[in-house]
Amino acid sequence: MSKLAFVFPGQGAQSIGMGKDFYDNYDVAKKLFDEADEVLGYSIKKMCFEGSEDDLKLTANTQPAILIVSVIANEVLKSNGIQPDIAGGHSLGEYSALVAADVIDFKDAVMLVHKRGQFMQEAVPVGEGAMAAIIGLDDDKIVEVCNKISAEVGEVQAVNFNCPGQTVIAGTTKGVESAVEDLKSLGAKKAVVLPVSAPFHSTLMTPAAKKLAIELKKVNFRDAKFPIAANVNGELETKAEEIKKNLITQADHPVKWIACVEAMKNFNADTFVEVGPGKTLCGFNKRIDRKLISLNVEDIESLNKTLEHFGE
Repeated sequence: MSKLAFVFPGQGAQSIGMGKDFYDNYDVAKKLFDEADEVLGYSIKKMCFEGSEDDLKLTANTQPAILIVSVIANEVLKSNGIQPDIAGGHSLGEYSALVAADVIDFKDAVMLVHKRGQFMQEAVPVGEGAMAAIIGLDDDKIVEVCNKISAEVGEVQAVNFNCPGQTVIAGTTKGVESAVEDLKSLGAKKAVVLPVSAPFHSTLMTPAAKKLAIELKKVNFRDAKFPIAANVNGELETKAEEIKKNLITQADHPVKWIACVEAMKNFNADTFVEVGPGKTLCGFNKRIDRKLISLNVEDIESLNKTLEHFGE
């Protein structure tokens, strides 16, 4: 029997105005934004609705902002009788998935991802780390080049295995720039340095992972109500302790998103709803398996289209 998967976006999906549609139309959105403002001690709501792109782009703000809008979208779907059989989230999105599966409380998740963003930013001074998207080259070739550059120039590694033909690398600025040049010469269709403030999921994030481990120990984790595909290995997990361990590892290890989608497919998920801002994960699905049905919910318009699909 076919199953429904919810997938939650990560950093990069943010935009000014996100969540406003839900805030204007759903009481649950007002409640969750208010709770998040209380937890953070500043108005993330104001930042999302009318702040500057630069403020919203700061990792410590981006992470809670995307999580809040994603959790609201999940609650709105739930209020319309649509709930997943399985879920996954890309990087930061894994925390949104865990709130949806009742593993962690919303307020705890907001504080965790805010601190996670701070720890990641503190781990590498601005300007000393970078990330780049590599389009149109085999993963094996990318890993081989990164290993060579790490030994000769500066640390760099493949950190996001997003979909066939799109892999993200991260590391020292010198290492990433050098790898980009080599990968272009080897035939990459595109090698683009990304506008991010830190080399996420690389080994340079180990100081952040250690600090995050301390914070995670303070939070109550429950077994998941449905399986979650873990970024670190693409395996399905429901046990609280394993999920907590995976989150620590996730901070300085690659996101194996292709493996996550394959695991959800093997669970018989053939319909995926991207829950939260943007359509990035829908795009990845098209490259992973064109037969998958991909929908998204980020505002009232996309919600109505998705509800229409399930009402057919």
